[in-house]
Order: sequence, then structure tokens, then C-alpha cells
Amino acid sequence: MTDTVELETGPNPTGSIIWLHGLGADGHDFEPIVPELRLPEELPLRFVFPHAPVRPVTINGGMAMRAWYDIFGLDRDGPVDEEGIRASGEILTELIRREQDRGIESNRIVVAGFSQGGAIALHAALRYPQSLAGLMALSTYLPLMSRFDAEVVRNEEAANQGISIFMAHGSFDPVLPMQLGTSSADLLTKAGFNIEWHDYPMAHAVCSEEIAHIRDWLLSVYSVS
Repeated sequence: MTDTVELETGPNPTGSIIWLHGLGADGHDFEPIVPELRLPEELPLRFVFPHAPVRPVTINGGMAMRAWYDIFGLDRDGPVDEEGIRASGEILTELIRREQDRGIESNRIVVAGFSQGGAIALHAALRYPQSLAGLMALSTYLPLMSRFDAEVVRNEEAANQGISIFMAHGSFDPVLPMQLGTSSADLLTKAGFNIEWHDYPMAHAVCSEEIAHIRDWLLSVYSVS
């Protein structure tokens, strides 16, 4: 099991949020956002922030860093690290199962991620065989699109066709252009998924307005008024 950073907003959590960081960061990256969400006392949650494995990243000259998968180049139509994506998807799947083993029902587990972490969140959550509470994908895109129809839409074991999905992106993102996010959201919408889309005048980051929208979405997912 991968190492994680964990925060609980109250005793005896009734739900879990597994939140994956982006390329080159680590599990501490989104830790400071938890108090900014100002979650109510009646909604005690466990935040699980896993550390990605350390691996060489081709686009960064082979430098070893925390990454959920390798990136071979800037060509969006070029080869992708399918093996790495699937391996990290399995890491996330095991983290979901661990929360279930700790007493959290699958429909009380939110899967979230930023950038690379968001791609893994989308990949794993949409293929998970039990219903999850929600899926949050920030400044990211849907990976392995060519496999999406066979592995998700027509997969009878995929249980998250009705999952609530929060997607957000910066309109000035120089790392992952917003078009990657909107095209992924469009594909999901056409496939019948429920997308709540937001975009913000920012780069590859998270802003205060976005955090407020995440809070509102989490309260709706956990049915807290």
C-alpha cells in the first residue's frame, strides 16, 4: 500500500475523500485546502492524500520525481504510458478498498485529483465496480479515451454511470490547455454522465472561488444542507 498523508475533520469519519496530487508534487500538496473548505462539524470526513511513486519522467529529461505515470512528450496524439496509468489506477482502487475495510461504505467515498492525479481519478473511479459518492477532476483530462467505450460505457461491471462528477479548469492553463478538459467533459456528457463544469481565469492552479465551489459540491454529494 502506498504511503499517504491523512487528515480527519472530526472523530469517527462518516466519509472519505481520496485526493491525488499532480506531477512532481506529493501528498502534502492539497493538505492546506482542508481547513479552507470549512466543512461543518456534522460532516466528519477523512482526507487521504497518497504519495505517487517516484519514477523517471521522460519529458523532464528522465529526472526522477513523484509521478502517477510517465509523460513521453507534448504531442497530445503521441504515445502514452498506458502501463503506468493502469498501475496507478490499481493503487487508487486499493486505497478505495482500504477505506471500505476501515468501515466507510463505497457510496461515502469521493475520489479526487489534480492534473495527473485527476487523470488517474477519472480512470479508476469510472471503472470501479461499486457505486462511489462522487468524482472530482481538477485541471485534468480523461486518459485512454480510445478504451473508454469498451471499458466504461459498455462495461456491465462499471457501477458509476450515475456518479456526480465535478470538473474544473483554468482558462489560462499553459500546462494542460482547457480544451483538454472541455473535450473530456463533452465526451462524458455525451456518454450520459452528470458533469458539473467550472472554469476560472487562472493558470494550472486552484483558486479561492474554486475551493468555494468544491465545498458546495461536497455538501451536495454528502447531502448536507
